[in-house]
Amino acid sequence: MSTGLAPFHKALGAQELAPVYLLAGAEPLLLLEAADALRARARALGYAEREVLDVESGFDWNDLARAAAGMSLFAARRLLDLRLPSGKPGKDGAAAIVEYCAAPPPDTVLLVTCTQWDRKSEGAWVKAIEKAGVYVPVWALKPHELPGWIGQRMRSRGLAATPDAIALLAERVEGNLLAAAQEIDKLVVLHGEGRLDAATLESLVADSARYDAFRLSDAAFGGEAARALRVLAGLRGEGEDLIPLLGWLISQLGTAARLAAARDFAAAARAEGLWQAREQLFRKALKRAPADHWTRCLVHAGLIDRIAKGRASGDPWRELERLVAAIAEPRAAAALA
Repeated sequence: MSTGLAPFHKALGAQELAPVYLLAGAEPLLLLEAADALRARARALGYAEREVLDVESGFDWNDLARAAAGMSLFAARRLLDLRLPSGKPGKDGAAAIVEYCAAPPPDTVLLVTCTQWDRKSEGAWVKAIEKAGVYVPVWALKPHELPGWIGQRMRSRGLAATPDAIALLAERVEGNLLAAAQEIDKLVVLHGEGRLDAATLESLVADSARYDAFRLSDAAFGGEAARALRVLAGLRGEGEDLIPLLGWLISQLGTAARLAAARDFAAAARAEGLWQAREQLFRKALKRAPADHWTRCLVHAGLIDRIAKGRASGDPWRELERLVAAIAEPRAAAALA
Protein backbone atom coordinates (compact mmCIF):
# COMPACT_ATOMS: atom_id res chain seq x y z
CA MET A 1 0.00 0.00 0.00
CA SER A 2 1.09 3.58 -0.59
CA THR A 3 1.26 5.72 2.53
CA GLY A 4 2.64 8.97 3.94
CA LEU A 5 5.26 9.67 6.58
CA ALA A 6 2.88 10.24 9.50
CA PRO A 7 0.92 7.01 8.89
CA PHE A 8 4.20 5.21 8.20
CA HIS A 9 5.72 6.20 11.56
CA LYS A 10 2.46 5.31 13.33
CA ALA A 11 2.32 1.91 11.61
CA LEU A 12 5.82 1.07 12.86
CA GLY A 13 4.28 0.58 16.29
CA ALA A 14 2.57 -2.60 15.09
CA GLN A 15 3.72 -5.96 16.37
CA GLU A 16 4.89 -7.09 12.94
CA LEU A 17 6.55 -5.39 10.00
CA ALA A 18 5.54 -5.73 6.38
CA PRO A 19 7.80 -7.97 4.27
CA VAL A 20 8.90 -5.15 1.95
CA TYR A 21 9.29 -1.36 2.25
CA LEU A 22 10.18 1.22 -0.38
CA LEU A 23 11.23 4.64 0.95
CA ALA A 24 11.94 6.98 -1.94
CA GLY A 25 12.40 10.70 -2.32
CA ALA A 26 14.83 13.56 -2.83
CA GLU A 27 14.45 15.05 0.68
CA PRO A 28 17.48 13.49 2.45
CA LEU A 29 16.63 14.28 6.06
CA LEU A 30 13.07 12.92 5.92
CA LEU A 31 14.23 9.85 4.02
CA LEU A 32 17.10 9.18 6.40
CA GLU A 33 14.96 9.51 9.51
CA ALA A 34 12.23 7.29 8.06
CA ALA A 35 14.77 4.60 7.18
CA ASP A 36 16.44 4.89 10.60
CA ALA A 37 13.05 4.54 12.31
CA LEU A 38 12.34 1.36 10.37
CA ARG A 39 15.76 -0.09 11.15
CA ALA A 40 15.31 0.69 14.85
CA ARG A 41 11.88 -0.93 14.90
CA ALA A 42 13.27 -3.98 13.12
CA ARG A 43 16.00 -4.34 15.76
CA ALA A 44 13.40 -4.04 18.52
CA LEU A 45 11.39 -6.84 16.93
CA GLY A 46 14.37 -9.17 16.76
CA TYR A 47 15.68 -8.54 13.26
CA ALA A 48 19.18 -8.71 14.63
CA GLU A 49 21.05 -9.31 11.38
CA ARG A 50 21.28 -6.66 8.68
CA GLU A 51 22.76 -7.09 5.21
CA VAL A 52 23.40 -4.01 3.08
CA LEU A 53 23.23 -4.26 -0.72
CA ASP A 54 24.57 -1.18 -2.52
CA VAL A 55 23.35 -0.94 -6.10
CA GLU A 56 26.24 0.54 -8.04
CA SER A 57 27.41 0.19 -11.62
CA GLY A 58 27.84 -3.51 -12.35
CA PHE A 59 25.73 -4.64 -9.40
CA ASP A 60 24.70 -8.30 -9.74
CA TRP A 61 20.97 -8.50 -9.10
CA ASN A 62 21.34 -12.20 -8.39
CA ASP A 63 22.78 -11.05 -5.07
CA LEU A 64 19.27 -10.09 -3.98
CA ALA A 65 17.97 -13.60 -4.62
CA ARG A 66 21.02 -15.10 -2.92
CA ALA A 67 20.55 -12.86 0.11
CA ALA A 68 16.87 -13.81 0.28
CA ALA A 69 17.69 -17.52 0.11
CA GLY A 70 20.60 -17.38 2.52
CA MET A 71 20.23 -18.75 6.03
CA SER A 72 21.40 -16.66 8.96
CA LEU A 73 23.94 -18.19 11.30
CA PHE A 74 23.39 -15.56 13.98
CA ALA A 75 19.74 -14.45 13.97
CA ALA A 76 16.32 -15.86 13.22
CA ARG A 77 15.21 -12.60 11.60
CA ARG A 78 17.04 -10.47 9.02
CA LEU A 79 16.79 -7.04 7.43
CA LEU A 80 17.95 -6.70 3.82
CA ASP A 81 18.92 -3.05 3.27
CA LEU A 82 18.89 -2.45 -0.50
CA ARG A 83 20.23 1.00 -1.42
CA LEU A 84 19.19 2.10 -4.90
CA PRO A 85 20.18 5.80 -5.04
CA SER A 86 19.16 6.38 -8.66
CA GLY A 87 15.67 4.93 -8.24
CA LYS A 88 16.27 3.10 -11.52
CA PRO A 89 16.89 -0.63 -11.09
CA GLY A 90 16.96 -1.29 -14.84
CA LYS A 91 15.34 -4.26 -16.53
CA ASP A 92 17.22 -6.92 -14.54
CA GLY A 93 16.76 -5.11 -11.24
CA ALA A 94 13.05 -4.52 -11.77
CA ALA A 95 12.58 -8.21 -12.60
CA ALA A 96 14.56 -9.24 -9.50
CA ILE A 97 12.48 -7.03 -7.22
CA VAL A 98 9.20 -8.24 -8.75
CA GLU A 99 10.32 -11.86 -8.30
CA TYR A 100 11.29 -11.19 -4.69
CA CYS A 101 7.94 -9.54 -3.91
CA ALA A 102 6.02 -12.44 -5.44
CA ALA A 103 7.26 -14.73 -2.65
CA PRO A 104 9.06 -12.82 0.14
CA PRO A 105 11.10 -15.14 2.38
CA PRO A 106 9.89 -15.63 5.94
CA ASP A 107 11.41 -13.75 8.86
CA THR A 108 12.98 -11.24 6.45
CA VAL A 109 12.24 -7.59 5.77
CA LEU A 110 13.48 -5.93 2.58
CA LEU A 111 14.04 -2.17 2.82
CA VAL A 112 14.63 -0.37 -0.50
CA THR A 113 15.74 3.28 -0.33
CA CYS A 114 16.04 5.64 -3.31
CA THR A 115 17.43 9.17 -3.03
CA GLN A 116 16.51 10.28 -6.55
CA TRP A 117 12.81 10.07 -7.28
CA ASP A 118 9.89 11.47 -9.22
CA ARG A 119 6.51 10.25 -10.42
CA LYS A 120 8.08 8.72 -13.53
CA SER A 121 10.02 6.32 -11.31
CA GLU A 122 6.87 4.46 -10.30
CA GLY A 123 7.07 1.43 -12.59
CA ALA A 124 5.87 -2.16 -12.33
CA TRP A 125 8.44 -3.00 -9.66
CA VAL A 126 7.03 -0.28 -7.42
CA LYS A 127 3.55 -1.72 -7.87
CA ALA A 128 4.92 -5.13 -6.87
CA ILE A 129 6.32 -3.62 -3.67
CA GLU A 130 2.99 -1.90 -2.97
CA LYS A 131 1.19 -5.21 -3.35
CA ALA A 132 3.59 -7.06 -1.07
CA GLY A 133 4.31 -4.32 1.45
CA VAL A 134 4.57 -0.56 1.87
CA TYR A 135 5.61 2.22 -0.50
CA VAL A 136 6.38 5.59 1.11
CA PRO A 137 7.09 8.46 -1.31
CA VAL A 138 9.06 11.14 0.57
CA TRP A 139 8.32 14.38 -1.27
CA ALA A 140 9.98 17.69 -0.45
CA LEU A 141 7.90 19.98 1.72
CA LYS A 142 6.07 22.82 0.01
CA PRO A 143 6.89 26.32 1.34
CA HIS A 144 3.59 26.60 3.22
CA GLU A 145 4.23 23.23 4.91
CA LEU A 146 7.62 24.19 6.36
CA PRO A 147 6.37 26.18 9.39
CA GLY A 148 4.17 23.27 10.44
CA TRP A 149 7.08 20.86 10.15
CA ILE A 150 9.35 23.17 12.16
CA GLY A 151 6.71 23.62 14.85
CA GLN A 152 6.14 19.88 15.15
CA ARG A 153 9.87 19.17 15.35
CA MET A 154 10.32 21.84 18.01
CA ARG A 155 7.50 20.35 20.09
CA SER A 156 8.99 16.86 19.74
CA ARG A 157 12.15 18.22 21.35
CA GLY A 158 10.42 20.07 24.15
CA LEU A 159 10.52 23.57 22.65
CA ALA A 160 7.43 25.77 22.89
CA ALA A 161 7.76 28.44 20.18
CA THR A 162 5.47 31.27 19.20
CA PRO A 163 4.16 31.38 15.61
CA ASP A 164 6.37 34.37 14.81
CA ALA A 165 9.45 32.51 16.05
CA ILE A 166 8.56 29.52 13.88
CA ALA A 167 8.00 31.80 10.89
CA LEU A 168 11.35 33.50 11.47
CA LEU A 169 13.24 30.21 11.53
CA ALA A 170 11.40 29.05 8.41
CA GLU A 171 12.49 32.22 6.65
CA ARG A 172 16.10 31.83 7.77
CA VAL A 173 16.60 28.22 6.61
CA GLU A 174 14.94 28.78 3.22
CA GLY A 175 13.54 25.28 2.87
CA ASN A 176 16.69 23.44 4.00
CA LEU A 177 15.33 20.83 6.42
CA LEU A 178 18.77 19.69 7.53
CA ALA A 179 19.71 23.26 8.44
CA ALA A 180 16.38 23.66 10.27
CA ALA A 181 16.95 20.44 12.22
CA GLN A 182 20.45 21.53 13.21
CA GLU A 183 19.24 24.95 14.38
CA ILE A 184 16.43 23.37 16.41
CA ASP A 185 18.90 21.05 18.12
CA LYS A 186 21.06 24.07 18.98
CA LEU A 187 18.03 25.90 20.37
CA VAL A 188 17.27 22.99 22.69
CA VAL A 189 20.73 23.44 24.22
CA LEU A 190 20.84 27.24 24.18
CA HIS A 191 17.28 28.03 25.24
CA GLY A 192 16.09 25.07 27.24
CA GLU A 193 12.59 25.23 28.68
CA GLY A 194 10.20 28.14 28.40
CA ARG A 195 8.40 29.83 25.55
CA LEU A 196 10.58 30.87 22.66
CA ASP A 197 9.59 34.08 20.89
CA ALA A 198 10.98 35.69 17.75
CA ALA A 199 13.20 38.16 19.61
CA THR A 200 14.84 35.39 21.64
CA LEU A 201 15.26 33.22 18.59
CA GLU A 202 16.83 36.16 16.74
CA SER A 203 19.48 36.42 19.42
CA LEU A 204 20.19 32.70 19.52
CA VAL A 205 20.04 31.53 15.93
CA ALA A 206 22.41 32.72 13.25
CA ASP A 207 20.96 33.57 9.87
CA SER A 208 21.34 31.41 6.78
CA ALA A 209 24.81 32.82 6.14
CA ARG A 210 26.15 31.48 9.44
CA TYR A 211 29.49 29.75 9.08
CA ASP A 212 30.51 26.59 10.85
CA ALA A 213 33.01 23.77 10.48
CA PHE A 214 30.45 21.41 8.94
CA ARG A 215 29.61 23.87 6.17
CA LEU A 216 33.29 24.44 5.56
CA SER A 217 34.02 20.75 5.05
CA ASP A 218 30.85 20.20 3.01
CA ALA A 219 31.76 23.08 0.68
CA ALA A 220 35.37 21.96 0.37
CA PHE A 221 34.64 18.28 -0.28
CA GLY A 222 31.76 19.33 -2.52
CA GLY A 223 34.21 21.10 -4.83
CA GLU A 224 32.90 24.61 -4.06
CA ALA A 225 36.25 26.35 -3.61
CA ALA A 226 34.98 29.95 -3.59
CA ARG A 227 32.23 29.17 -1.09
CA ALA A 228 34.59 27.18 1.13
CA LEU A 229 37.04 30.08 1.26
CA ARG A 230 34.21 32.51 2.11
CA VAL A 231 33.13 30.20 4.94
CA LEU A 232 36.71 30.02 6.19
CA ALA A 233 37.00 33.81 6.12
CA GLY A 234 33.74 34.05 8.05
CA LEU A 235 34.96 31.60 10.67
CA ARG A 236 38.15 33.56 11.12
CA GLY A 237 36.20 36.81 11.33
CA GLU A 238 33.97 35.33 14.04
CA GLY A 239 37.06 34.53 16.10
CA GLU A 240 36.90 30.76 15.57
CA ASP A 241 39.81 28.85 17.11
CA LEU A 242 41.89 27.30 14.33
CA ILE A 243 42.90 24.12 16.20
CA PRO A 244 39.41 22.54 16.62
CA LEU A 245 38.52 23.60 13.07
CA LEU A 246 41.66 21.94 11.74
CA GLY A 247 40.92 18.85 13.82
CA TRP A 248 37.56 18.44 12.10
CA LEU A 249 39.13 18.82 8.66
CA ILE A 250 41.82 16.28 9.54
CA SER A 251 39.16 13.77 10.57
CA GLN A 252 37.35 14.28 7.25
CA LEU A 253 40.59 13.99 5.29
CA GLY A 254 41.35 10.77 7.14
CA THR A 255 37.98 9.42 6.04
CA ALA A 256 38.69 10.46 2.45
CA ALA A 257 42.11 8.81 2.50
CA ARG A 258 40.73 5.53 3.86
CA LEU A 259 37.91 5.50 1.33
CA ALA A 260 40.31 6.26 -1.52
CA ALA A 261 42.57 3.37 -0.48
CA ALA A 262 39.72 0.87 -0.07
CA ARG A 263 39.05 -1.74 -2.72
CA ASP A 264 35.34 -1.72 -1.97
CA PHE A 265 34.10 1.85 -1.55
CA ALA A 266 30.60 0.85 -0.41
CA ALA A 267 31.90 -1.50 2.28
CA ALA A 268 34.42 1.10 3.46
CA ALA A 269 31.70 3.76 3.61
CA ARG A 270 29.57 1.46 5.78
CA ALA A 271 32.56 0.84 8.06
CA GLU A 272 32.98 4.61 8.40
CA GLY A 273 29.32 4.91 9.42
CA LEU A 274 28.51 7.34 6.62
CA TRP A 275 24.88 8.03 5.86
CA GLN A 276 23.90 8.27 2.23
CA ALA A 277 24.26 12.02 1.70
CA ARG A 278 27.80 12.10 3.10
CA GLU A 279 28.68 8.91 1.27
CA GLN A 280 27.75 10.63 -1.99
CA LEU A 281 29.74 13.73 -0.98
CA PHE A 282 32.90 11.67 -0.54
CA ARG A 283 32.23 9.58 -3.63
CA LYS A 284 32.16 12.72 -5.78
CA ALA A 285 35.21 14.21 -4.04
CA LEU A 286 37.27 11.07 -4.63
CA LYS A 287 36.46 11.17 -8.34
CA ARG A 288 38.21 14.54 -8.61
CA ALA A 289 41.59 13.36 -7.32
CA PRO A 290 43.83 10.27 -7.00
CA ALA A 291 44.32 8.55 -3.66
CA ASP A 292 47.70 10.15 -2.96
CA HIS A 293 46.12 13.63 -3.16
CA TRP A 294 44.31 13.02 0.14
CA THR A 295 47.53 11.81 1.76
CA ARG A 296 49.30 15.00 0.66
CA CYS A 297 46.44 17.04 2.13
CA LEU A 298 46.82 15.20 5.44
CA VAL A 299 50.56 15.91 5.45
CA HIS A 300 49.88 19.61 4.89
CA ALA A 301 47.28 19.59 7.66
CA GLY A 302 49.98 18.25 9.96
CA LEU A 303 52.22 21.17 8.99
CA ILE A 304 49.41 23.63 9.80
CA ASP A 305 48.99 22.00 13.20
CA ARG A 306 52.69 22.45 13.94
CA ILE A 307 52.61 26.10 12.80
CA ALA A 308 49.55 26.82 14.94
CA LYS A 309 51.33 25.31 17.97
CA GLY A 310 54.52 27.30 17.37
CA ARG A 311 56.57 24.30 16.23
CA ALA A 312 57.05 25.56 12.66
CA SER A 313 57.11 28.96 10.99
CA GLY A 314 54.39 30.41 8.80
CA ASP A 315 50.85 31.81 8.87
CA PRO A 316 48.48 28.97 9.87
CA TRP A 317 45.37 30.69 8.47
CA ARG A 318 47.07 31.29 5.14
CA GLU A 319 48.15 27.66 4.98
CA LEU A 320 44.64 26.57 5.92
CA GLU A 321 43.29 28.59 2.98
CA ARG A 322 45.66 26.70 0.68
CA LEU A 323 44.55 23.38 2.16
CA VAL A 324 40.85 24.16 1.75
CA ALA A 325 41.44 25.22 -1.85
CA ALA A 326 43.30 21.97 -2.54
CA ILE A 327 40.50 19.87 -1.04
CA ALA A 328 37.89 21.64 -3.16
CA GLU A 329 39.96 21.86 -6.33
CA PRO A 330 42.73 19.26 -6.62
CA ARG A 331 44.38 21.30 -9.37
CA ALA A 332 45.24 23.77 -6.62
CA ALA A 333 47.19 21.04 -4.84
CA ALA A 334 50.39 22.31 -6.41
CA ALA A 335 50.14 25.13 -3.88
CA LEU A 336 50.83 22.57 -1.15
CA ALA A 337 54.26 21.75 -2.53
